[in-house]
Amino acid sequence: MTARPTVGASVDLGSNSVHLLVAAIEGHALSPIVDESVFLGLGARVDEHGHLGGTARTELADVIRGYATAARRLDASRITLLGTEPIRRAGDAARIAAEVEASSGVPLHVLTHEEEAYLTLVGVTEGRPVEQETLVVDIGGGSSEFAAVSPGGTARAAGLKVGSNRLTTTFVRTDPPTVEDVRAMAEATDIALRGSLEATPRQVVAVGGTASNLLKVAPGGVADRVLTRARLEAAVENVLRARAAVTSERYRINPKRARILPAGAAIVDALMRRYGVDRIEISEASLREGALLIADHVGIAWRDRLPEMAHGWRT
Repeated sequence: MTARPTVGASVDLGSNSVHLLVAAIEGHALSPIVDESVFLGLGARVDEHGHLGGTARTELADVIRGYATAARRLDASRITLLGTEPIRRAGDAARIAAEVEASSGVPLHVLTHEEEAYLTLVGVTEGRPVEQETLVVDIGGGSSEFAAVSPGGTARAAGLKVGSNRLTTTFVRTDPPTVEDVRAMAEATDIALRGSLEATPRQVVAVGGTASNLLKVAPGGVADRVLTRARLEAAVENVLRARAAVTSERYRINPKRARILPAGAAIVDALMRRYGVDRIEISEASLREGALLIADHVGIAWRDRLPEMAHGWRT
């Protein structure tokens, strides 16, 4: 009789959304069972107050408790909670971690930029060794994480404080943004990316909710997982044509997410210039998938082995 695959769960506490993935794991393959998210805007709250505060912490703990309960009902053998940019810089990070664990019974791993980047790389490559130099960029709300690896080379990772929500908060004052707003975001991103990871990738992959939602407003929609310069320009034209509420309804995008899409487009455009490419692939797989694969492969000591595992492993 064939053994049942292992079921694992991971939750990503991001700047924009808190996202649950429960999946069956068979080697390098994941079969999603539940994939859902809620937009909590944790990054914006930390930007404004420097911390989450009691009310937001309670809301977050309630969401995580519900996700953990759902994962256990689906027989998840391991649940991994991942705190990213908003948790890293929140003044009440220790209280967030304590209250989340008390509520859910699961410890919260507050990741470094590098750990976040490595996990995202593994999620995109499915833990398999790459065949060409590959750069993976997770475009978040408050920061972006970069990871690069080449066949036989050393994996490298870094993070930058440039994200779709941070840019929107800094530069956008109207809905929709003006052309001048978009230009200012592009210029700021160009400057920020001067300090990004040095790489000469043949393949660039972007992940994250902002990148995925840009496909929805581009010609051809999500069926085409590649953003070329022409598709990106058309996507920007679409989101600058109407208020965020109209874009949200027309393309079935969360209203808060629709508001930050122009900033996401500015980041993608800047990435093309920085790395000399005219196309960027958009992947649905990212941090959560990487966490599931690595935790299943190496167990509880996965954080100690991240740089090694970023190269991929063979079955």
